[in-house]
Amino acid sequence: MRLKLLSGLVAALFVAGPALGFEAFEVRDIRVEGIQRTEAGTVFNYLPVRVGDTFTEEQAATAIRELFATGFFSDVRIEVENDVIVVIVDERPAIADITFVGLREFDEKVLKDSLRVIGLAEARTFDRALLERAEQELKRQYLGRGKYAAEVVTTLTPLERNRVGINFTVDEGQVAKIRQIRIVGTNDFDEDDLLDLFALRTPGWLTWYTKNDQYSRQKLSADLEALRSHYLDRGYLDFNIDSTQVSITPDKKDIYITVNITEGEKYTVSDVSFTGDLILPEEEYLSLARIRPGEVFSRANLTETTDAIIDRLGNEGYAFANVNAAPEVDEEKREVSFTIFVDPGRRVYVRRINIGGNTRTRDAVARREMIQMEGAWYDASLISRSRNRIDRLGYFDEVSLQTPAVPGATDQVDVNVTVKERPTGNLALGAGFSSSEKLVLSGSISQDNLFGSGKSLSLGINTAKSGRTVSLSFTDPYYTVDGISVGYDVYHRTYDPSRTLSVARYRSVSTGGGLRVGFPVGLDDKINFGLAVDRTEITTYEDSPDLYKDFCTDFGCSSDSGVGKVTVDSLIASLGWSSDSRDSVLYPRSGTYQRVSLEGSIPPGELKYYKLNYQYQYWLPLGRDNALMLNTNVGWAKGYGGKPVPFYKNFYAGGIGSVRGYEQSSLGRRTADDDPIGGTRLVVGNVEYYFPLPGSGQDRTFRTSLFFDAGYVWDEDEDLDFGQMRYSTGLAFSWSSPLGPLKFSFGFPLNAESGDDVQRFQFQFGSVF
Repeated sequence: MRLKLLSGLVAALFVAGPALGFEAFEVRDIRVEGIQRTEAGTVFNYLPVRVGDTFTEEQAATAIRELFATGFFSDVRIEVENDVIVVIVDERPAIADITFVGLREFDEKVLKDSLRVIGLAEARTFDRALLERAEQELKRQYLGRGKYAAEVVTTLTPLERNRVGINFTVDEGQVAKIRQIRIVGTNDFDEDDLLDLFALRTPGWLTWYTKNDQYSRQKLSADLEALRSHYLDRGYLDFNIDSTQVSITPDKKDIYITVNITEGEKYTVSDVSFTGDLILPEEEYLSLARIRPGEVFSRANLTETTDAIIDRLGNEGYAFANVNAAPEVDEEKREVSFTIFVDPGRRVYVRRINIGGNTRTRDAVARREMIQMEGAWYDASLISRSRNRIDRLGYFDEVSLQTPAVPGATDQVDVNVTVKERPTGNLALGAGFSSSEKLVLSGSISQDNLFGSGKSLSLGINTAKSGRTVSLSFTDPYYTVDGISVGYDVYHRTYDPSRTLSVARYRSVSTGGGLRVGFPVGLDDKINFGLAVDRTEITTYEDSPDLYKDFCTDFGCSSDSGVGKVTVDSLIASLGWSSDSRDSVLYPRSGTYQRVSLEGSIPPGELKYYKLNYQYQYWLPLGRDNALMLNTNVGWAKGYGGKPVPFYKNFYAGGIGSVRGYEQSSLGRRTADDDPIGGTRLVVGNVEYYFPLPGSGQDRTFRTSLFFDAGYVWDEDEDLDFGQMRYSTGLAFSWSSPLGPLKFSFGFPLNAESGDDVQRFQFQFGSVF
């Protein structure tokens, strides 16, 4: 007798036993029928019975459900024949291949990887539900790209050995473009001015790159919030966005957006008061307020007020302070008063500082930059400065900091520092280009974060048209636990600037080495001392200027005419002070950087000169992503003991690192043959407005800027004549690419005179030494 039990589909839907019952029996044998790819052992593993066991209805129902749940089978049946269990299965087909036709918007490999995540991949069991899900997801991805007319047709092709081929045929269609954006209800502002606040816009000359003419729900939400902020920051307390309509034409090519608003009336602030647990003097709260009576209401100023109070309380250890502003509106007078409630909460201290995200860098490298100590009272200002100090190391692309409360404690927090490491080592043979040096061939091995210890070591061999450099450098920024740094340098340099730069002809070969020591004198300040020995061989030529020939004669030239070679040995001491409060070394947006350096020759060296240089840089954040940078660089050099300043120690100006729009080192004094020879006095100033490259999103490695440069070089026997200053303006771009830093600028001289070497386009790829 052969008894047929429930199929897998029915058993998957009902927990009850089979519709046709049977009496329990002792199993004489077990057979599996219908399998092609699945091993019989896989089926046996799901059977709750073995030969010789007693088989019941409940066991049969359980086995069917579990086999069906594996997803390997489209149907499962159990039959009983003369005390023999017969398991009959219908296997689902396997996916032989997945192909795409008409795919241009997406990369096929990326799509296959995403399908694999949801379980649809070659060699896996085919599931029609997953196929439908994949088809809908692909359509959704096209909608996200603005291709509303995209169609996806899926074709299944049966193949031998119970396999199927899946083909997605895509008709991508055209991208739907925003043809019109309207703001209805505006009276006090021009509609075009309000539309300038939007990222979304109608097609323009740059929208092919930014894609801002393609509709995005997220972008529209951000634009509406920008519109709301615009009104609320200008006193329109009752402003409201009544509705938003987004419509698409029947051919799915054009999109129309209409925003209906009610502006309301403009309000002024009548009073600001503070209440609650005021642990600080009320005068201090008032000084922190950015919103004041008599002024037009601004939500931005109100937010800045509450944030400033929270930050100030955070500096006193109150990490979880709550500050809320309650408005009282007088609609008749169009006035609003604010009562700001202050609840500092409990004062807390830091239990632990945890470092995460570092796979190569040792914890101690980041931890030693922390000025917020474990076991000390929480101080928001110290935590913020600690984050900046870690970021200034230059080892990390991102540094984030969270201060979660300790579970079960009301007066403790942890400080969790999470970093994203960037490559700090380089082993390369390569080439670079610059508008001044032309081709630069280089080979180098360097590691700024040696074995994750924070030490740096570099060996470089660089060759350019103007010369070659071989150098070895090592720096230990924490030679002692107090932050005393020690560094060593050895170099051999050949330099002939006249081959690439507009500089009078000479040639130098320098060999030397030195020791550097740095002492921290504050959280952001450091004093540096250095001592180096140098031997330089100078070669002058018939067409060299008299200044160069005189130097050769003064120090024992190989000929009386001043044309020839001279070797000068020198012992050079240096003293410097630097202060760095920038929020980042690689991508600064706020803070200041100052540097003073004094370099001079000391006995028994043959040279007798000293050289002073001062740089001041100020970064001012503007908005969320923009920044204004002010920079000045002043240099002053003088000889002593009757000796002049060595001409190869002169200052130069002009070029991509100085006054853009003019050739490298071309500004300043010139010879009778119109060759620049530099000078002993230097002044350079730069004003630069940085903003993200459109379309780069949050990628900080791209930076674009508008700049204004000014600078000049003169000698000690001349007076500074601002009429001789050179000015330029233009657009600059920088990118920290995986292959090296890339910089270029379009500079336009504003007062170039006859004889000036103008170079409007300048670039630099890689590092030029």
